Amino acid sequence: MASHSGSRTVIYAALAGNLLIAVTKFVAAWFTGSSAMISEGVHSLVDTGNGGLLLYGMHRAERPADRNHPFGHGREIYFWSFVVALLVFALGAGVSFYEGVMHVLDPEEIRNPLVNFVVLGLSIVFEGSSWFIALREFRKTKGNVGYLEAVRRSKDPSVFTVLFEDSAALTGLLIALAGVSGAYLLDMPELDGVASIGISLVLATTAIFLARETKGLLMGEPASPEIQDRIMAMAAADPEIQRANGVLTVHMGPTQIVVGLSAEFKDDLTAPQIEACVENLEARMREAIPEIVAVFIKPQTAGTWHERRGKILERG
Repeated sequence: MASHSGSRTVIYAALAGNLLIAVTKFVAAWFTGSSAMISEGVHSLVDTGNGGLLLYGMHRAERPADRNHPFGHGREIYFWSFVVALLVFALGAGVSFYEGVMHVLDPEEIRNPLVNFVVLGLSIVFEGSSWFIALREFRKTKGNVGYLEAVRRSKDPSVFTVLFEDSAALTGLLIALAGVSGAYLLDMPELDGVASIGISLVLATTAIFLARETKGLLMGEPASPEIQDRIMAMAAADPEIQRANGVLTVHMGPTQIVVGLSAEFKDDLTAPQIEACVENLEARMREAIPEIVAVFIKPQTAGTWHERRGKILERG
């Protein structure tokens, strides 16, 4: 639950900052007529809505298991994170690209450029604060691996979604600042539209990356190799198990793992003894790894396991 608390802190910070920034940018765009500022306003507005969707997804994911969802509702957060990626692409990137093309074809001179510079400067400060909070929270969970590798391994999209959104926002602000400055200093209003197109490309790239990562989570990703090794070690250490053949795991949510274990029990065990062994092993696993919500142990020989595992890999 600590990770969810940290995720909420990140999202609340981004939500408050993006809402204030969006209002400020739209007011500045109304005063100045800047295309890049309109794009940035839409960007911040979309990010505000995305924060709300992530909070809604986290709330839905915490509902307990029921008859229709025996392993809980953890994948709700994956679904809503995927919706967020689609909104970034469709609304953020789409509107920014349209605004940019329109202002390149029909350039409009920026009025009161000082307003744009002040708003962009303040936005960079506010957005940078939100980005720093998201980065700090992400560093707590990423360990010693690189950032991209940590994103690929992460099973909680709420933190890295906000981090990438904020990174895209900061990049977009710098592009907007460059476009507005160029349009004013070089007396080339077309550059304002070009900046808006550049912002759309940043948003589209971010959306595609987020959609790719959340798609994998929606389809079902295994637990980390470290968790799988711990499961195998616990099974192998059980005195009533002759051989732990292998394990299959899948994340039903950021903190919900379903385990399928293949094990070969000692030949002299009776059915009640095997049943007791299975119950004890499941209890120990769930105590040692709280993320485990269910364990299914299948008694079978190593040869049968490898044969069936090979067939699964061939189909994949």
